Amino acid sequence: MSHDPQHDGPERTGSRKWGPRPDAPSTDGRSAKGRKSRPRRTGWRRLFPTWRMLFGALLLFLLVVAGGLIAGYLLVNIPAANTAAKAQSNVYLYSDGSELARDGDVNRENVSLAQVPKTVQQAVLAAEDRDFYSESAVDPVAMVRAAWNTVTGKGKQSGSTITQQYVKNYYLGQEQTLTRKAKEFFIAIKLDREVSKHDILEGYLNSSYYGRNAYGIQAAAQAYYGKNCDQLTTAQGAYLATLLNAPSAYDVAAHPENKQRAVARWDYVLDGMVKQKWLSESQRSTMTFPAPGPARAPTGLSGQRGYLVKAVNDYLTDNKVVDEDTLRAGGYRITTTIDRKRQDALVAAVDSRLMDKLSDARTVDSYVRAGGASIDPASGKVVAMYGGIDYAKQYVNGATRRDYQVGSIFKPIVFASAVQNGSTTQDGVRITPNTVYDGTNKRMTVSNGSPTGFDPANEDDRSYGPVTVSAGMDKSINAVFAQMGIDVGPAKVKNTAVDLGIPKDTPSLGSSQGAISLGTATPSVLDMTQVYATFANHGKQRPYSLVDKVSRLGEDVQLPDRPEGIAIGRDAADTTTSVLRGVVEGGTATAAQAAGRPAAGKTGTAEKDKAAWFAGYTPDLATVVAVLGQHPQTAAQEPLYGAGGQDRVNGGGYPAEIWADYTAAALRGQPARDFDLQLASGAEQQSSEPSGTGTPSSSASASAGGTPSTPPGTTATPPTEAPTLPTAEPSTPPFPTEQPPTAEPTEEFPTAEPGGDTVPQTYRMSPWGVRGAAWDE
Repeated sequence: MSHDPQHDGPERTGSRKWGPRPDAPSTDGRSAKGRKSRPRRTGWRRLFPTWRMLFGALLLFLLVVAGGLIAGYLLVNIPAANTAAKAQSNVYLYSDGSELARDGDVNRENVSLAQVPKTVQQAVLAAEDRDFYSESAVDPVAMVRAAWNTVTGKGKQSGSTITQQYVKNYYLGQEQTLTRKAKEFFIAIKLDREVSKHDILEGYLNSSYYGRNAYGIQAAAQAYYGKNCDQLTTAQGAYLATLLNAPSAYDVAAHPENKQRAVARWDYVLDGMVKQKWLSESQRSTMTFPAPGPARAPTGLSGQRGYLVKAVNDYLTDNKVVDEDTLRAGGYRITTTIDRKRQDALVAAVDSRLMDKLSDARTVDSYVRAGGASIDPASGKVVAMYGGIDYAKQYVNGATRRDYQVGSIFKPIVFASAVQNGSTTQDGVRITPNTVYDGTNKRMTVSNGSPTGFDPANEDDRSYGPVTVSAGMDKSINAVFAQMGIDVGPAKVKNTAVDLGIPKDTPSLGSSQGAISLGTATPSVLDMTQVYATFANHGKQRPYSLVDKVSRLGEDVQLPDRPEGIAIGRDAADTTTSVLRGVVEGGTATAAQAAGRPAAGKTGTAEKDKAAWFAGYTPDLATVVAVLGQHPQTAAQEPLYGAGGQDRVNGGGYPAEIWADYTAAALRGQPARDFDLQLASGAEQQSSEPSGTGTPSSSASASAGGTPSTPPGTTATPPTEAPTLPTAEPSTPPFPTEQPPTAEPTEEFPTAEPGGDTVPQTYRMSPWGVRGAAWDE
């Protein structure tokens, strides 16, 4: 049979020989074309993605992000200015529901950027966004960094540029949501493309909040320095830029205790200007902190309204009920704890007993300031507050400021701490109202048998010899409580003060040795009212409140819990009350008897008579009143000698009289209640002077020279009967005195407060060395 090539397929030609396919693997691991074959993935390597998979996933993610950005840019438009740019009013109500105030009138005056000095603009940039002119509208790196710092507990940060902040202030709201942040992001990008940097900075300066109800740089310049913004100096502009970070906290007029923080922020702003070469080192070195002038509040908050609104706002923000930005946006209905009748009664008492007696003819009368607060002990509600003559004239609230020494109204805390801790004298005698101490003027205090170097003077350098604790409280004898503070221990005294309601970071609260016992600390009037309300409530304490209810858009806002707790034991509180009743009945506060009710209280006077205090209470109401001396221009603390035509202003004068008038009016119509007291062991018998047969313990009886008059270990036995008040001192006093009195005074104490309400000013040399220079605040 012949072979048919058609049926066998095309004829194969060429030199190629039959063999393996070109793509078949060879025995040496290479393909027929010489490529090395990819090994098969085996074992655990099969569980991991290949680099091709990772690259593909990354590419997909970038495409999704890019698509989202493009969609967001196209879908989000620049809106019209929002209503927050025209902030709503907050409505404040008295406890009975009647209107107290509205604070929604926004203080703003727009200006062109040309009216703002260049260095003031640069100060704002140094504070908020140093790369504003060179960067884009958003800074993703800063946003990620801020988010990371926030979630890791390094503080809440925004990471926003000035453009983003302007968008938030002018176009959006203050709520912290992802939706708002996303809108802010896209609007800022669009705005940066459509509006010049010049216009964005101008809008930011006009929309930002600077505190004192001032919106915009022009209003801020007027509020803090009483001038137009085009007259601001570089240093003043740097301070206003500082306020953008924390408007309330950095207002050094309203919060003098925060001045150090404000100055540090001011330094940061100026140092940033130097770093950016907007300011030379030589110019920077000549600048001093420009303290703002007296604040001028809006007329809508004149009188007491402004003080109350500011105190309520601080209470809400401090307790994190709302944040400052949200509260400022408005729309809240706030029912306060302020009782309208009692508020009016407190204002009337201050006016009639103090303000009406001041005269323009006396320079010292222009120094007079006053503060008052009143708390219902059972509920902890602040029912009345006096901040000053007028919020529009005196911006700083006299009831909440923490920069004046409280003087001798701190002494009851020392005694309460002694009872609470079961403290004893240096000789082991338990401290009770009947324990005898040496009241010798400038008597050296003793600790563990050794002199401490602390020998404070009594008021008017008067010596008393041996006196009971009750008598020492009645006459406010510094020598008694300086030694008692050492016997109890300064740390225990501080702990008791904090438990009773004084903030633990109060300046000078940690004074060493016995100084803490004489009232060198500077808690506010409101802080001290919390303390005395706790005494009135038998040691039980409910943290004070200024707000009963908050609502917004018909929804209630949750207020902080205020559970009642035990600050000190009932025996410590009630025994302190029993001693303080004597101060009103026959001590330095007899003027308080005019209230016509059983009362307890304590007078106090700060160093150089710069402040006079009375803290008093009935079973139903605790109130503290302070008269303060402050220069109207420099704001420096000033003595009150001659104010109101009086030789000196002390706690038993104007403050006690105001307290009595107010308490009588506030409780009018309510039956008078006596105190229900459960005294500590050994406190049942009250006395005002030792009988003459007992002697103080060795620690309490050390003379001015430091030598005990009784052998170590000798203790005083509390009298079994209430000793009688001698009509004259012994002709030879049992302890050496520098000015031995010849007879007990017969006049009533409020005219001069003999004893030691005044914090000692200077100290003399002693055999144990120098004891400080002066109690200057």
